[in-house]
Amino acid sequence: MNLAAEAAPTNGNPIITMSLFLVLVAATLGITIWASRRTKTATDFYAGGRGFSGVQNGLAIGGDYMSAASFLGIAGIIALYGYDGFLYSIGFLVAWLVALLLVAELLRNSGRFTMADVVSYRMRQRPVRTAAAFSTITVSIFYLLAQMVGAGALIALLLGIQPDETFLGLTAEQAKMATIVLVGILMIVYVTFGGMKGTTWVQIVKAVLLMAGAGLLTVLVLAHYGFNFGELLADASQRSGQGGAFLEPGLRYGVESDDALATLWSKLDLVSLGVALVLGTAGLPHILIRFYTVPTAKAARTSVNWAIALIGTFYLLTLVLGFGAAAIVGSDAIKTQDAAGNTAAPQLAQAIGGLLGGDTLGAVMLAFIASVAFATILAVVAGLTLASSSSLAHDFYANVVRKGQASEQQEVRVARFSALGIGAVSIVLAVFAQSLNVAFLVALAFAVAASANLPALLLSLFWRRFNTAGAVAGIYGGLIAAVGLVFFSPVVSGKVDPATGDSLSLFTAGVDFAWFPLENPGLVSIPFGFLCAVVGTLMSKEHDEEKHAVLEVRSITGAGAH
Repeated sequence: MNLAAEAAPTNGNPIITMSLFLVLVAATLGITIWASRRTKTATDFYAGGRGFSGVQNGLAIGGDYMSAASFLGIAGIIALYGYDGFLYSIGFLVAWLVALLLVAELLRNSGRFTMADVVSYRMRQRPVRTAAAFSTITVSIFYLLAQMVGAGALIALLLGIQPDETFLGLTAEQAKMATIVLVGILMIVYVTFGGMKGTTWVQIVKAVLLMAGAGLLTVLVLAHYGFNFGELLADASQRSGQGGAFLEPGLRYGVESDDALATLWSKLDLVSLGVALVLGTAGLPHILIRFYTVPTAKAARTSVNWAIALIGTFYLLTLVLGFGAAAIVGSDAIKTQDAAGNTAAPQLAQAIGGLLGGDTLGAVMLAFIASVAFATILAVVAGLTLASSSSLAHDFYANVVRKGQASEQQEVRVARFSALGIGAVSIVLAVFAQSLNVAFLVALAFAVAASANLPALLLSLFWRRFNTAGAVAGIYGGLIAAVGLVFFSPVVSGKVDPATGDSLSLFTAGVDFAWFPLENPGLVSIPFGFLCAVVGTLMSKEHDEEKHAVLEVRSITGAGAH
């Protein structure tokens, strides 16, 4: 097919983009103000008054889960690596089955506001809640950095700022920093004033916008090919420069080479990534707290079912978006704009709009998809900030510092100040972390969640012998293993592009202290987290049979949960 994508402009109309973005911000701030007038108690702030239906919570979970890494990152990795990129979509979707089967209903029945409510129920409160709060904040901040760095990276493309140009007096770097600060301020406002009610409605709006944007783009791409998916795949493989290999496994993971050991590590890296993605979801703090916003266990199950349907549909759409970007924009053009492929979806929106209606429609499509991307970032950072500030206030302040003597008003006040502090820390770190790879940060968050949070949560629910020493050892052991192994992996140092000699790690070429061969630590750190939890448990004689029985009844029936 004769494509005109190469003639498409490299940037859109900044005025259109900024106008849509400001409309979106105004709408979400309006929701936050409305919600703030209905947030009176700790239950309102932490759990939205437990008044959301299963459908509403399902949409909010989808909005919380489908982050910038999903929308921008997965479309980009499919556009660059074809079949191997789609493995991310499969991993994220299958992860929800694990969350549904293992934690959704039991967590909602057993806790009040945070994951630590469940883990610490039959143990000594202070050490377990301290460890859980530390782990929650660590996961959330890494995830926050990914979203905010992604926002900064996106803004220069959307505003069309070239290295030697400015927009409203801002250079590309200044615009990135301004965007990071703006996103940080907005997330503080959403959480501080709107609490869970405001955050949930922002996530619902974002989920609708994201599905509408991805759906529209998918239909336009398929219509361009006469709804012939085979022709789309043929064009994608041709323009990828990889030929038939683009549609087969092995471009990124499980790469066959003459070095048998390198081949083995590549295949194990795929397994490690899959394990982290599938198990990480059930330990993500901003996802877990969503189960507390519904009034019944049945509504919790309904919300997860709706989330699975929504998320499953979205990740099927990413298949068309990724291969569509490869076919219409071209892998070379995507890499030229962003080596990691994170701008593939916006570039596709502009290109397909340009093919159908000229530069004006291309600019409008780019602006719309850009606004959806920003809505995605805003909703996810709000959920993450709420999760970490809730854990800091409810777990650490109320139950460790005040030993359960804090009033609800004091808890909520501390949570709001915590949101301010976490937002400020995230802004500062994101400004200095603009060179970090977004996928690395997200993968690290998933690995930490699966390594530290999941063992303690599952063993607390299902192992009668589990105790305080096991929970603390599991959380800290998994946390240290995940972060430590990533630090000494090729993600941080030692990985070089053989063609150009450029560094593919966080540190520049020539710096190499990597001794751990896998880029994702999940295959090692997740079993290590479980091992630490088991060994810690067996080394302690603490055991409360009566409290385990009560927790078991509560988790199954919901009796006395709230």
